[in-house]
Amino acid sequence: MIRNITKKINIIKKTRICKSIFCKAFGLMFRFRKPDFGLVFDFDKEQLTPLHMWFVFFPIDVLFLDKNNKVVDIKKNFKPFAYYSPKAKSKYVVELPVGMIGKTKNKDEINF
Repeated sequence: MIRNITKKINIIKKTRICKSIFCKAFGLMFRFRKPDFGLVFDFDKEQLTPLHMWFVFFPIDVLFLDKNNKVVDIKKNFKPFAYYSPKAKSKYVVELPVGMIGKTKNKDEINF
């Protein structure tokens, strides 16, 4: 489950943690249906993690979290075949079905 601790709301019930290089490389690529889960990319350290939506055929929302699980950047409605470079370093990147972020803002604490 992915939960906004600051706002005390659940964002999505199902979660998949992505730690392997293979999982991080493919993410949600080559899927034709929106997922019913949040995909959490777990990196070894905080880093700038640019994202692309090549071969992802539906829009998603993305949260970038620091090592303390605080939101440092948000990309809503990230469209297929687009590119995004975050404004801050993150340790975790959370990809969600579009519209799931709700009222989440920068500096909110997220738990998964």
